Amino acid sequence: MLDIATLREARARLGDTLPVTPLVLDHGLSERLGRRVWLKAESLQRTGSFKARGALNWLRTASRDELAGGLGAVSAGNHALGLAWAARQTGVPVTIVMPEDASAFKVAGCRELGAEVILHGDINAAWALMHRLVDERGLTLVHPYDNERIIAGQGSVGLELLDQAPEASAVLCPIGGGGLISGIGVATAALRPSLRLIGVEPLGAASMAHAWAEGGPARLARVDTAAKSLAAAIIGELTYPMCRAHVAALAQVNEADLERAMHHLLYGAKLVVEPGAAVGIAALLARRGPDLPPDGDLVVVITGANLGADELRDFT
Repeated sequence: MLDIATLREARARLGDTLPVTPLVLDHGLSERLGRRVWLKAESLQRTGSFKARGALNWLRTASRDELAGGLGAVSAGNHALGLAWAARQTGVPVTIVMPEDASAFKVAGCRELGAEVILHGDINAAWALMHRLVDERGLTLVHPYDNERIIAGQGSVGLELLDQAPEASAVLCPIGGGGLISGIGVATAALRPSLRLIGVEPLGAASMAHAWAEGGPARLARVDTAAKSLAAAIIGELTYPMCRAHVAALAQVNEADLERAMHHLLYGAKLVVEPGAAVGIAALLARRGPDLPPDGDLVVVITGANLGADELRDFT
């Protein structure tokens, strides 16, 4: 498993290019809960999400052989944007397969960054096509979450928020495939083991809860949620044991919870975010999931803000 030294190396590797994202106090939710609630605004990161961290860390540690045939990835959008942006820095071609219901905003963004984007079926079908393309074209697959270099880059979020929130007793983090929360878990376990790390998923894509119930990664037959950035049908072979080791509990939110959270973030916190980034707020507003520590600040990771006007309109 990754260790804290690897995360620190990744943070140093990214520091000249990626900014430290701010911790924003959610005044309204803080007043409602009677404690400070901080938002780790990865929505303000380059490419509009935390995914740029893992992608850039992967590229900056890649060998010539890995880059020689071009890169491939499957993504609902944010990993694709992060990888396309990072690869453009070094002129490496990227092929992205996205499900047909992917955000048009994210598809257009990837193409503007120079990636070849193929829309194909649902997330399971997209993965099947990418595996064929890897064989046919000689692409190097850059997994969106089940890769130690990706996880190490995402883990820099954990290092930052621990520096920024010394009085935090719990962190709520969205889960798609588990890469971000795995990296944060490495940081919290090493530096603040008393902190309670809680993963939050949409009910229609609760792949981590499904894995915990099954005793290991197990593919969901169907994924159905507005939180497209969390629509991983299966978690990773790496992220499963890391989450079991470091995540204290899981919570699931429904689509009505998600809509309420989006409305709160837009009109209350004055932040534009994508639905997948709102699940932590949804859990707090609806009081879903485990009991929180009685004292201390709460940190909610706001993972991204990549959505078009048509998508935002659904929540206004």
